[in-house]
Amino acid sequence: MAPAGTLWTTPAQWKGKAIKAIAAFGGVEVAEPASYEHFVDNKKPEFLAKFPHGKIPAWEGAEGFKLFEGAAIARYVASLAPNSGLLGNSTEDAALVDQWVHLVESEVDVYTDFVRTITSGQIPYNKPTHTNLLERQTRALNTLDAHLKANTFFVGERITAADIWVATLIQKAVGFTVDAPARAKLPNLVRHLETIANQPKLKEIFGEINYVEKGIQFTPPAKEAKPKAAPAPKAAPKKAEAEEEEEPAAPVIPKSKHPLEDLPKSSFNLEDWKRAYSNLDTRGPGGAIEWFYQHNDPVGISVWRVDFKWQEELTHTFMSSNQVTGFFNRLEASRKYAFGSVGVLGEDNNNMITGVLIVRGQEIVPVVDVAPDWESYSFTKLDLSNDADKAYFEGALAWDLEIDGKKWVDGKNLK
Repeated sequence: MAPAGTLWTTPAQWKGKAIKAIAAFGGVEVAEPASYEHFVDNKKPEFLAKFPHGKIPAWEGAEGFKLFEGAAIARYVASLAPNSGLLGNSTEDAALVDQWVHLVESEVDVYTDFVRTITSGQIPYNKPTHTNLLERQTRALNTLDAHLKANTFFVGERITAADIWVATLIQKAVGFTVDAPARAKLPNLVRHLETIANQPKLKEIFGEINYVEKGIQFTPPAKEAKPKAAPAPKAAPKKAEAEEEEEPAAPVIPKSKHPLEDLPKSSFNLEDWKRAYSNLDTRGPGGAIEWFYQHNDPVGISVWRVDFKWQEELTHTFMSSNQVTGFFNRLEASRKYAFGSVGVLGEDNNNMITGVLIVRGQEIVPVVDVAPDWESYSFTKLDLSNDADKAYFEGALAWDLEIDGKKWVDGKNLK
């Protein structure tokens, strides 16, 4: 039997694993490319010509039908096995399958990923945020468990794509966030996971279930040990007052200066601008934008467009928003020399990070290279006499910027 299509995924990708499990259960043969290197092959023109967003899982059918987004591929693959019952036995059953697939993806899996992100230190750690994420995940887990208390499977009396999809993402969660105390309160969900993972057609794909005893935690980086101070030398015998000399003071090591510290004074006061932006309406007569143009000093300051370079890797908008927060936190050493208004435009799995920086001087690198991740962004100087640049600048300040149909959904300021 010829494969129904080719699936681009990686061994570490859980949604790709779920798609392969659905295909195996339904008897749908799926091929994989002979070789695939993520973050390399998916950036090549030939891949982007097929899948313009550059994401995996990605699917190409035998007749050239192309599809991306894991849940959509899973549903399509399930539909290729019409006698398997993977989508239930009615349109209502199929809708219920979609319901459970989307619930576990948006209310369980997304929080597994976010907890992994904040505990790994990729963004600044915040204990209340960590707690809130686990609470939101637990609420969805309880919903799943309550349904399974009265039902063997999620839809009807047989295994559907919903069962396989849920079990795969729960297998992921129990290895990171759903620890032993949490699992003790979810007996029906654990039973369901074990049932699905041990189906003869699925056992090899699911493999061993690794249950974490304690959910992943943030470990602060170890502080460097301070060298012990050398013992103070014994005082020398006191000389006669006439002969006593003052011991020369230890040389003072000057603090390293910020490269912008020696810039000539500008008529544009950034602190005044930050107060104006915070206290005035952004647009309209007497607003912050009008204040900016009245006080602008094109020699003393410059305006730059900021874009995250790897937009295709952005997933959930709240995670993109936290990416901006982390970047601004790492710009702390340049805060007095800069103002930023950067936002997230678009929606989950189709969003971008973009905005503006107003900085002292005419160079951007001395301002941003204090942040270790500054090279993850591109910086383009704006000419405010150009209508397009001016419109972009004002939209970023007012948080109503729209690019290629992507609307502003969240924003952050560096003030």
